Amino acid sequence: MTMTRISKLMLALLAPLPVLAAPVTYGIDSLHSFPNFTINHLGMTTIHGRFERMTGKVVLDTAAKTGSLEVKIPTATVSTGDSRRTDGARSRDDHLRNADFFNSTEFPEMVYKSTKFNFAGDRLESVEGTLTLLGVTRPLKLNVTSFNCGPHPFNKKPMCGTYAEGTIKRTDFGMKFGVPGISDEVKLAIGVEAYPE
Repeated sequence: MTMTRISKLMLALLAPLPVLAAPVTYGIDSLHSFPNFTINHLGMTTIHGRFERMTGKVVLDTAAKTGSLEVKIPTATVSTGDSRRTDGARSRDDHLRNADFFNSTEFPEMVYKSTKFNFAGDRLESVEGTLTLLGVTRPLKLNVTSFNCGPHPFNKKPMCGTYAEGTIKRTDFGMKFGVPGISDEVKLAIGVEAYPE
């Protein structure tokens, strides 16, 4: 082996190894992250609702194109714009919290856990996972309509934001009240802002 080849080999061995990206854990900002839903009512109109709180974590490894998501949603925070009535009748939000729908006393949380992140290049395309509602767990794929990571425009801290949508049948979870007048199909969406922990 010539001295030139030995020198090149020594330089290669002494060169610093490339820095590999590591997974980053992000905590969900519950002041700016809300799950929401739409459902057809009586075949005539669409009711919109959301949950007022959500907590959870996102783990993201952009180099390996992998990640995970877990969110917990208190079902008693459901809100559809009908929380209190002056005539003494039960509000729609109160009805949604009882055993006909979310049964929030017995099942206070709805939980989504991912099983796989699907990337198309650098873009997060979809998330596969499971939704647990009323004690029943079913698969749910969320299609990601927006996904961005970068500095916060005001405080310059790193952050990620995403919006993802999916569809469930509520009868799959045992929520049968009002079907078919109140649609079985529910469209879900989750908007998330998250910051490194």
